[in-house]
Amino acid sequence: MRRRLVLSTLTVALVAVVMLGIPLAVAGLRLIDDESQRTADDVAVRVSRFVDTRLAQQGEITVETLEAQVGRGLEAHVLLPDGRVLVAGPAPGHGGGGVSTTTLTPRGATVTVSEPGSVIRDRRGALVLLVGAASAVALAAAAAVGLVVARRLSRPLVELADAAERFGSGQARPPVVRSSIPEVDRVGEVLERSGRRIAETLAAERRFATDASHQLRTPLTALSMRLEEIAGADELDVVRSEAQVALDQVERLAGVVGELLARSRTARTGLTGDIDVDAVLEQQVAEWGGAYAAEDRRVRLDNPVPLRAVASPGGLAQVVSTLLENSLVHGAGTATVRTRSRGSGVVVEVTDEGAGVPEELVERIFERSVSGGGGTGLGLALARDLAEADGGRLALVAPRPPVFALFLAPAAQATSTGEVV
Repeated sequence: MRRRLVLSTLTVALVAVVMLGIPLAVAGLRLIDDESQRTADDVAVRVSRFVDTRLAQQGEITVETLEAQVGRGLEAHVLLPDGRVLVAGPAPGHGGGGVSTTTLTPRGATVTVSEPGSVIRDRRGALVLLVGAASAVALAAAAAVGLVVARRLSRPLVELADAAERFGSGQARPPVVRSSIPEVDRVGEVLERSGRRIAETLAAERRFATDASHQLRTPLTALSMRLEEIAGADELDVVRSEAQVALDQVERLAGVVGELLARSRTARTGLTGDIDVDAVLEQQVAEWGGAYAAEDRRVRLDNPVPLRAVASPGGLAQVVSTLLENSLVHGAGTATVRTRSRGSGVVVEVTDEGAGVPEELVERIFERSVSGGGGTGLGLALARDLAEADGGRLALVAPRPPVFALFLAPAAQATSTGEVV
């Protein structure tokens, strides 16, 4: 990555040098030629005036006096009216390819001033060398800047890669990478948040495994006792009665196992994110519609405003499914799934027209092994843990008629940990 960044910076700098340096050099060379021509014209006018003045005064014109007028680097050829030729400056013909200008004085002298090609070439070479040196300095500076930027960018990315490697090898909470680059810091925060969620999910799985061993032990023991009674019974009526009780225990066990397996799948795949609450609720209402119709009851969805929240689709579906099943078993009348938005979150309520929760169970309804109808008491406890794993909260807000409310963080106001404020 560092090499690519340095090469990219050098490429951009090279393109800039080529696009700016070449036109600058061409313009400079033209400026040198123009300046040489103007200098030759000015010197020719000055020498012509000097020669014409000396001729008017009948003064002596020598090479030394001409050189004082010409200056360094220029050649002056003066053809006097009497036929004499005076040459001032470098040797005649010194370096071809220069510029020259010729002036005729009023008294018949011809003055030619030229700048040798060697002098002009030296000036051109100096300009090209200057542009080349500036380009080299610019490329060197670009390489230095590219190297510094590459190191500054690659260092936190390397640290992020190391953190991700530790994250993948089992360290659920890798150290946070902090840099002065907002994008990299954002990736580090997301990685930290993901590690925290996975750690919480793993902890929840261990807790559920412990709960499962505890919750399954009692019904398995009861089932074993029923089977022993069946094995020792002689009367057919007793066998049938005990067999029916055993079948009820088996159905109860199947329900518990199904809940545990669903929770396990959710824990592995249900990382929270911005989800469409209405889509999940519509799916659950449609799924439970048949079961309610079989009991001559109805389930409906009341969602006046589309809402989005921070949760996992599987977690939200499992919580609502548990609440609808609880209403189907213990409630009566029409079950309603209602959504509303409040200042600090999104609320999903499940209610029905039944008698509600007994007074003695209101404070303990979410405790394990607490049931108002002979169940295992695991469903609502698992639903509460599911809600907390997604950063939400499940509560009984009204006992009669029963109203269970799931509080979720809205998508636009989620905190860094995904918890409801």
